[in-house]
Amino acid sequence: MQIDWAHFTPWTSFAGGIAVGLAAVALVLLHGRILGISGIVGGLLRPRGSDAAWRVAFLLGMLTAPLLYRWAVGPHAVTIDAGWGAVVLAGLLVGVGTRYGSGCTSGHGICGLSRGSPRSLVATLAFMGAGFVTVYLLRHVLA
Repeated sequence: MQIDWAHFTPWTSFAGGIAVGLAAVALVLLHGRILGISGIVGGLLRPRGSDAAWRVAFLLGMLTAPLLYRWAVGPHAVTIDAGWGAVVLAGLLVGVGTRYGSGCTSGHGICGLSRGSPRSLVATLAFMGAGFVTVYLLRHVLA
């Protein structure tokens, strides 16, 4: 195994992690809610009163942040080493997984683990393990 040094970005990854952590803390402190993207989006599918406003604001922030980054830093070439079929299938599988796991990577992996939730530990180990196996199979066995 080799590190792709041309695409190794520890400082921007660190800054992104800090930003996500601060967003998770702010959401808990200001709204008493867990930062789980699947739960935030799912709550919009079944809105309850004024609950939709903060969900829409959060999602708009997630959608506009890359645009602000592009404006501040400049364009960045993005490449995806998969076809549209694989991307759509992956998205559907993630959606099914979040339903079965009662949450997503952000809800379990960031917020659940920081709260010491055993259920979140099992869920995080399961989706990380499935991701490792999938990448290994696709890149080393089936390639």
